[in-house]
Amino acid sequence: MTLLPVERILGSIPEGPAPDAASIGSSREGRPIVGYALGGGSTRISLIGGCHADEPVGPAMLEILVRFLASLDRDQALLKAYRWFVVPHVNPDGDYRNAAWSSHALDSQDHLGATDCAYDPALYVEHVVRELPGDDVEFGFPRDEVDEMARPENRAVAEFLATSGPFHLHGTFHGMGFAPGPWFLIESDWIERTVSMRHRLRQQVREIGYPLFDIDRQGEKGFHRIDEGFSTRPDSKAMAVHFRALGDEDTAALFRPSSMEYVRSLGGDPLTLVSEMPLFLVPDPSSGSSGPVFKVGTQGKRQLHSDLRRLVEGSSIEKARSEIALLGVRGMPIRDQMRLQLAFLNEAIACIAAR
Repeated sequence: MTLLPVERILGSIPEGPAPDAASIGSSREGRPIVGYALGGGSTRISLIGGCHADEPVGPAMLEILVRFLASLDRDQALLKAYRWFVVPHVNPDGDYRNAAWSSHALDSQDHLGATDCAYDPALYVEHVVRELPGDDVEFGFPRDEVDEMARPENRAVAEFLATSGPFHLHGTFHGMGFAPGPWFLIESDWIERTVSMRHRLRQQVREIGYPLFDIDRQGEKGFHRIDEGFSTRPDSKAMAVHFRALGDEDTAALFRPSSMEYVRSLGGDPLTLVSEMPLFLVPDPSSGSSGPVFKVGTQGKRQLHSDLRRLVEGSSIEKARSEIALLGVRGMPIRDQMRLQLAFLNEAIACIAAR
C-alpha cells in the first residue's frame, strides 16, 4: 500500500504553481476554476475543497498536495498506484469575499513547537461571509445532466469528474468556525468497513494533543453519530426533510445533491468523506474550563459568533483579540489542521486498499 508522506508534504512545499493544471470552468463572476488530473493508476481518487466560502484550509492543503504530486517523477508509486482528480478551490468568488480575514494570520506554533500561523478570530467574526442554502456549493451539484440552474462552479466540477468515474474515494475538505477539536464524517455504507480506520485516526488526533469533537445530532440533516469523533456525512434529502419539518418548504426545495452524492451517482461504491477542522478551538466542555460553554448546532454557532462579535464592535482589534483569548478561544495552527486532513485521507486510502 502506498500512502502520502505527510511530513514531507508539509515540510518541503515546492514553490510556484503546479503544472498539469487545467481550467475546467469559471465562477459566476468569471474567476477561473482549476482542476488537476495526476497519475495513471487504477485507483481513482477525487478531492475538492472550498465549497463553503469561510473554510480556507482545505483549499490550501489541496494546493500543497497537487504541487507535491506534480513534483514527483511519473514512475513514483503515488502516481503509478492512483489517478488523482483534484479541484483545490471550487468557490473562488467566496474566497474573494472572505479575503479580509483569510488573507491574514497570526503567529502560532504547531503541536511540535515549530513556527506556524493561525487565523485571527477578531477579524474572522467581523468579516466572515458564508453562502445561504441555494448558493451553498457543497449542496449545489446538478440534479441531472440538464440541470442548468445549478451554479456554474458545480456544473464545472461535475463535468470534470463525470467522465472519470466511478471513483474509489472522494473527499471534500471542510472546516468549522469554532469547536473543541476535529470532527470526521464518512459514508454511511462504509461504517462497518472503517472500524480500524477510525481507531487509528482517533489515536493520531490524541497523539498531537487535540480532543475530538464528539456530538450526537440524532440524525439531524443526515448526521448520525457513529462513535467518538465520527458521524455520517450530511445528505441533501435529510437537509430538505429538516427544513420541511420547520415549515420552510422554500428552503427545502433549494438543496441539490452534495459532491458526495454526485460522486456516488457515477457508479461503484466509493468511500466518501468530509473533514471538519476547527478554525478556532474553544474550551472542551469536559475539561472543566471556566470558558464559555460551546453549544453545538446551528443556533449554538450563531450564538457564539454573536457573542464574539459584540467583543469586537467598538474595540480596537488588539483589545478584541485579548478579550477573545481570555475566553479560551484560540486559532488552531494551520499546519496541524492540514496534518489531520492528510491523516484522514491516508487512512481512507489504506481502507480502500484493504478492500
